[in-house]
Amino acid sequence: MLFAVSMTFIDQTIVSIAAPSIIRELGLSSSGMQWVVNAYLLSLAAFFALGGRIADILGHRRIMLVGTLVFVGASVMCGAVPTGSAAEAWLIGFRAVQGFGAALMFPAALAVVVEVFPVERRGQALALFFGVAGGLTALGPILGGWLTSWTWRAIFWVNVPVAVIAVVLTLRARIRNTPRPEPIDWPGAVLVAIGMGLSVLGLQQASVWGWDSAATWLCIIGGLVVLVLFVLAELRSRDPLITMQVFKDRAFAVDNAVLFFSMMAFVPVFFFASVYAQVALGYNANQAGLYLLIFFAGFAPGSQVGGRILDKQGARPAMVLGTALGAVGFALWAVKITDLSLGAQWPYIVLAGAGIGLLLTPASTDAVNRAIGRSYGEVTGITQTVRNYSASVSLAVLGTVLLHTAADRITETLQGLGLPAALARSTAEQITHSFTGTAASGAGRTQASAAALDAIRADFAEANRPVLIGMAAALGAAFLCALLHPGTRVTEESERAASALRDASAAPE
Repeated sequence: MLFAVSMTFIDQTIVSIAAPSIIRELGLSSSGMQWVVNAYLLSLAAFFALGGRIADILGHRRIMLVGTLVFVGASVMCGAVPTGSAAEAWLIGFRAVQGFGAALMFPAALAVVVEVFPVERRGQALALFFGVAGGLTALGPILGGWLTSWTWRAIFWVNVPVAVIAVVLTLRARIRNTPRPEPIDWPGAVLVAIGMGLSVLGLQQASVWGWDSAATWLCIIGGLVVLVLFVLAELRSRDPLITMQVFKDRAFAVDNAVLFFSMMAFVPVFFFASVYAQVALGYNANQAGLYLLIFFAGFAPGSQVGGRILDKQGARPAMVLGTALGAVGFALWAVKITDLSLGAQWPYIVLAGAGIGLLLTPASTDAVNRAIGRSYGEVTGITQTVRNYSASVSLAVLGTVLLHTAADRITETLQGLGLPAALARSTAEQITHSFTGTAASGAGRTQASAAALDAIRADFAEANRPVLIGMAAALGAAFLCALLHPGTRVTEESERAASALRDASAAPE
């Protein structure tokens, strides 16, 4: 399962590194390239809930294999994109298919791990699962830089040997396929896909269309309205896509609230830290990837400790400790962000990573353990949807904060160097958009004199401070949510009782 999901984690970051090469060879526009990145994430968010439900109905092992084949097939087609006028539509389309394959594969793979481990050992198992899989996200920039030096198409083709290993190991492991034939709520699937897709689209495009654009708010508000209709429809459905009654479990609701707020820091940190390392510290793409690995020096052991705490004491202690450490780590990192030295920052980066590691496995595992009648695919679909939606919100809001703060500070710097106010502002906006676009490394060098570069780097570092403070605040909110967890634990006995109760309620009258 780790080999399978590793592809989905790596593909979230690897494409951005190869963006300049793709644009040069295929002649893509900058907005087209942004859609190549966003199409994958958009499709992933839209279909996670459906993927988890299909996995429960047709069997986790079977859908994991189907999702892997869809994902790797789309990867091959992305790497085989022809040059010419059709290139942009081809690449965007197959990136969306990649996202759909990942939405099938990930909930099913996670459900397999949950199903084969007893509840007393599940924390350690998922600590390894999230620790290794999450660490692979930071390898995306490093692997992407190395493969792109040969050909950018290799960033997609590298998924083929990984998928082959995943399929072979899955077949050799002789994992039981446990289907549970039930009807699929297709109207619900359409509603949640439209709702998630529209709202995430609005968040993704806010930096392009602007927060004052009617299109931005039409997508966001329209998507949220459709999601409300989805919830109302599910409450009335005899065979819902998502069993809303699971949210009546206070612990499950708290787990998802903790995941929502903590993912506002965990997922976006890869983007912001990577751009910061390249712009403010002057690192290349590979060095930026190594900068991210410092975060995992805390995350990996924190994840293992969190898993052990979950198995012995339950989720609440690990979530409370993890959210508190994470909030402190990000806050101290924000204080040191203008010291353009890794030596001044690394202890706080490690502390932030350790906090996220401590809370991620307990929150995710405890939520899945509380699945109604072993609907593991359905519940993993819920938790992953929550995580992805949270990341989309955070990237949109904090990205806007970064852009505006950096533009304001750089404008002041350029005015101090003698540029007229209007020219200083337009130049600052060009610089900040090039810094935070798909190709951060070396951006903006032609827009300012060499003498101003050091000042601009310092301005950009300062602009990252409110971003990290926002992440610390999100973890503070997660801490308050964690305090509301009842502290109850799921055991083998309670899990069997829940499964028996569901079977009894599903029996004919």
